[in-house]
Amino acid sequence: MKLFLFNTMSRRKEEFIPIAPPKVGMYCCGPTVYNYAHIGNLRTYIFEDILRRTLEFNGYQVLHVMNITDVGHMTTDADAGDDKMEVAARRENRSPWEIARFYEAAFFKDTERLNILRPHITPRATEHIPEMIALIQRLEAAGYTYRTKEGVYFDTSKCPDYGKLARLDLSSQRTARPEVVEDETKRNPSDFMLWFTNKPNHIMQWESPWGRGYPGWHIECSAMSMKYLGEEFDIHCGGVDHIPVHHTNEIAQSECATGHTFVHYWLHGEFLLMNREKISKSKGGSINTLQSLIDEGYDPLVYRYFCLQAHYRAELNFSLEALDAARSGLRRIYSLRPDDDPLRNDEAAFEEAKQRVHEAINDDLGIPEAVGLLNTYDSYRLWTTFDAILGLKIAERAQRGEEELPEEVKQLIEQRNAARREKRWAESDAIRAKLIAMGYEVGDGPQGTTVRKRPV
Repeated sequence: MKLFLFNTMSRRKEEFIPIAPPKVGMYCCGPTVYNYAHIGNLRTYIFEDILRRTLEFNGYQVLHVMNITDVGHMTTDADAGDDKMEVAARRENRSPWEIARFYEAAFFKDTERLNILRPHITPRATEHIPEMIALIQRLEAAGYTYRTKEGVYFDTSKCPDYGKLARLDLSSQRTARPEVVEDETKRNPSDFMLWFTNKPNHIMQWESPWGRGYPGWHIECSAMSMKYLGEEFDIHCGGVDHIPVHHTNEIAQSECATGHTFVHYWLHGEFLLMNREKISKSKGGSINTLQSLIDEGYDPLVYRYFCLQAHYRAELNFSLEALDAARSGLRRIYSLRPDDDPLRNDEAAFEEAKQRVHEAINDDLGIPEAVGLLNTYDSYRLWTTFDAILGLKIAERAQRGEEELPEEVKQLIEQRNAARREKRWAESDAIRAKLIAMGYEVGDGPQGTTVRKRPV
């Protein structure tokens, strides 16, 4: 069955034809590990996970690479401001290296809880400085760079099709971004930094042919993706916010260095919104991380299922009411049983249904349409077949008919069981009251404390 994907470069759906089938090279822009990932970030990683799972479901052998940015990403996506790692280090009074490892571990804990497949290769920027320097040297030798007191810039005026991904009007951009121009010797507002040198207080620095300094954010992804996937590969993903600057600059520097196409298919996920505004680390009130949802009593897979309600290229508005609806829907799926499957004994009907769902998914990851069909068929077998793509752990959870309990609740259950064994009845009652206040029904059975979430 053919697979069609919307290519941001062409602005249309295209049949996916890999460079060297059945192998597929796929690069995803990873986290800048200076803080916890917010749920808007995580929506993008869920979309990329669905893409990888869909490719594998279709028989492709995917090599999935996702970088870890632990240096060089400024507080704007251009070159203005401070390095996010340095800002976090000052905020928490720790070294940038400590910050990076802490939030990298937190990120992978979140993705594991969301049942997101771990990429095969997760290169850290700080461990690939030689590759970045070598790529800058290639650009320099080809005449695409110039130096100022700030460092080494890429000269966008030398790249005739600069901005083709975002379809930028470069002439208007030259006067539309004055806030980005911090270096008066910078030739064009759209030029971007390849290597910073005039940052004497920056903690993370390396020797280079241009002086001691550190790489710009954009050169990192080009250098690391080409190291592991080659100078030309199949798919590059990210959020829509990467289109106008980061991915635009990646394409320019990569194609000017190699002289040929960098990536064949560009895919981008849309924003998660709250009250119609983009969710970020500074917005969304207290509900903006996966842990904050868990603290509210939600299974992480409820959030994953919530994200499946909208197409990856459509904005999705977040609310606790919508999350509650997703929780109810997921509970119903977990309640399905093989013995009650209407397609259990009708192989022809099952194959027809499977074909319809598969076609929906292969139409540019039409997950909402696929979920709608699955809900119509109400077939345990069909749901578990496509759970290889959906990633909801249906077969595992259907044995219980409930989503997994949050870690905090599990710990409270253990504490209450210990209190009851030791006849500390006041403590046992206090924990029971706390669980009830968190929205759980509490009982006592042969195996100890039992809890279940009260119906929404």
